[in-house]
Amino acid sequence: MTPAERLGRLVKETQAVLHQRMDEALRPLGLSVAQYACLQTLSASPGATGSELARQVFVSRQAMNVMLQGLERHGLLERSEVPGPRRERGTDLTARGRVALGDAAAAVRAVAVGMTGDLDADETERLLALLGRCRDALAGGS
Repeated sequence: MTPAERLGRLVKETQAVLHQRMDEALRPLGLSVAQYACLQTLSASPGATGSELARQVFVSRQAMNVMLQGLERHGLLERSEVPGPRRERGTDLTARGRVALGDAAAAVRAVAVGMTGDLDADETERLLALLGRCRDALAGGS
């Protein structure tokens, strides 16, 4: 296996363990990793439609619709009554959703701190820069 292949495998393994730890941290709060990502995205992009959220959370539109229905039932978000372009309705966090997001963000932050706990600040910044370059190379690649 080449160093590049080993790096790809390590990134995938790291992502899998990170997802598992985030899931463990979010489960007591009644949220999945995808639901947390949805709430986080809505916080940054109030009024986003289901299609926009699906793209940013990396799920299908159908999966996002089911997710939004569940989050709405739990009072964490509300959907506009008035459809926008292409008949999609915008979505916003409720006050309860903002509180849930704050609790979830604290849980996820603890996981991230644990992941980087053995790195000093310079190492963390260097890793961020290197992984960003790897992502950009793939995004711009053929």
